[in-house]
Amino acid sequence: MLSENSELLTDRPASRSRTRRTKIIATLGPATNTVEAIEHLIGAGLNIARINMSHADPETTRQTVARIREASERRQKRVGILMDLQGPAIRTGDLPTSLNLKPGERIALTVRGEKSVEQRSVDVNYDQLVDDIRVGDTVAVDNGMIQLKVLEKHRNQLTCEVLTEGVLGSRRHINLPGVRVNLPALTEKDLTDVELGIELGVDFIAMSFCREAADVMRLKAILEYRKAPQRVIAKLEDQEGIRNLAGIIEAADGIMVARGDLGMECPFEELPIIQRRVVKQCITRGKPVIVATHMLESMIESPSPTRAEITDVSNAVYEQADAIMLSGETSVGRYPVKCVEIMDRIALRTERSGGANYADLARMDSLGAKMVKSAFVLAKEVSADALIVFTRKGSMARNAAWLRPMHSPIFAFTDNPSLLNQLTLHWGITPFLINFSADSAVNFDNAVKALRDRGLIRSGSKVVAVTEVDVGGRLIDTILLECIE
Repeated sequence: MLSENSELLTDRPASRSRTRRTKIIATLGPATNTVEAIEHLIGAGLNIARINMSHADPETTRQTVARIREASERRQKRVGILMDLQGPAIRTGDLPTSLNLKPGERIALTVRGEKSVEQRSVDVNYDQLVDDIRVGDTVAVDNGMIQLKVLEKHRNQLTCEVLTEGVLGSRRHINLPGVRVNLPALTEKDLTDVELGIELGVDFIAMSFCREAADVMRLKAILEYRKAPQRVIAKLEDQEGIRNLAGIIEAADGIMVARGDLGMECPFEELPIIQRRVVKQCITRGKPVIVATHMLESMIESPSPTRAEITDVSNAVYEQADAIMLSGETSVGRYPVKCVEIMDRIALRTERSGGANYADLARMDSLGAKMVKSAFVLAKEVSADALIVFTRKGSMARNAAWLRPMHSPIFAFTDNPSLLNQLTLHWGITPFLINFSADSAVNFDNAVKALRDRGLIRSGSKVVAVTEVDVGGRLIDTILLECIE
């Protein structure tokens, strides 16, 4: 039987034609820090709420998680929670007043408390800065708004030339394109936040600045030791992470193309190519992938997106990324709900036009994956109205999403509440919580009833299910095709 809360635990699209496959992630912040605001985001199409730990303390995080759960219950829709760790951030120190920098001027970057003789100077929190960087290298400050060229190195100081005009304030983020920095994969703050995420039961933990598979494995080892179910999303934000892409994809539970820092670290003309390459490799290897940052950036202030932003969102949907993400647009922007509504509209329309079909290159080697692929082929051949998957650990459901079926919505039924939340990330999946019966026929009947009750199928609908049958006391995986009476 379905749980009493099953109405709460599933998306409720108005009709099959309105089922959006691409998931929407929105960052919460001052503009959306109430239950009512989160409710509006959910109503507009939110699937996963992101908490940016760069701007969140433990008490704020506890309040935000409670608000997400309350809003989810009120809207009767399951919403995943993504905790995004700050990572090893390099930042400028505090300044008594902001510095107005002009091209050609000199500024000193100091470490370890060094006092500079330069008229303009700012301390940096990374002690090895002078050791790691070379004369001639570029330092990008404040998301690349200010570009500096290193002219000289001396003890604990870099003397730089200002290349672009800008105002330098306190605690601004620094990127060092092409420089291998010797920072830990997880800072002390990150480790504290991971413990908090486990305590609060968040669904995903995003790890910033993943440079190699070993970084991911360290976080996964912590979760395994704590017997915690959270899935690890590796954020690609620098050139080293891209060089080690294959290993990171293999180690992580999912990938985020974090285009903000990545765009600072790599030549800008390479960014679209990198995005397409990452999305393609993730899909062919069966790992969920998120495209993030600056998707509707102008809507932080404007009520409508630029035509370029519309095209950018559409391209990510066409590439069939599992999810597209909003950052400042919904955390501090003036039109957070409208941003989600516009993403929903763009995704629905683009999905109707087809996709890149990278899943055609998927290497599905396991028996379970081959079983789901057979069900996918059958569903496509008969134009099934639903592809039903029963899953306890998630592999069957993830395999179904991996194949990117365009014609048959995927409905995943599980008895695992933690897994239910995690399935909110995967392309095309609508998850349900169910109390599994020992009788597979009962499970199928309950699933069909749940879909009928929500108007997702009706009499005459064709349904393909990956399920089990009892053969002489043994449960055998099988594929079932049925026309609903």
